[in-house]
Amino acid sequence: MASLQDQFLKAGLIDKKKINKAKQDKSIQQKVERQTGTKSVDEARLAAQEAQRKQAERARELNAKRDAAAREKAIQAQIVQMVQQSRQSKGGGDIAYNFTHDNKIKRVHVSAKVQAELIAGRLMIVCLDDGIELVPAVIAEKIAERDPSLVVQVSRSSTEVDEDDPYADYKIPDDLMW
Repeated sequence: MASLQDQFLKAGLIDKKKINKAKQDKSIQQKVERQTGTKSVDEARLAAQEAQRKQAERARELNAKRDAAAREKAIQAQIVQMVQQSRQSKGGGDIAYNFTHDNKIKRVHVSAKVQAELIAGRLMIVCLDDGIELVPAVIAEKIAERDPSLVVQVSRSSTEVDEDDPYADYKIPDDLMW
């Protein structure tokens, strides 16, 4: 098997002078390396390694983004499934129940029984895809663990009266709607 230099020489791509010059340069370089104890750095190899490192870093970032998007999509699918499996009827009533979501006042029409359940905290409101659904409080807590912005937190009125409250003598009726 002939060496690469021999093959180039036979093909006429190089001549004897260039072969001798290459051998001389190589021997000088080896001699310098032995004397200084350091190896010469192949810049092309370092550039290739740096490019490979950057490409691997970019691939890791893209994979992390793709994984995060897949997790988010899976969480949304879980939420939709929970809402669909456990949604409660609004009762088809004519009582307007007002609540705030995303700094907006929204309204849902419910029956008296459903209104009592909402006030008691046994039912919760979930705003999903521009729709309003009623779900049991246990399911709403599971949804809130995944995405708290979907669950409407109903503030329960406290029956305790503050000692310094100037309006303590004025009771608010239970059926007052805003």
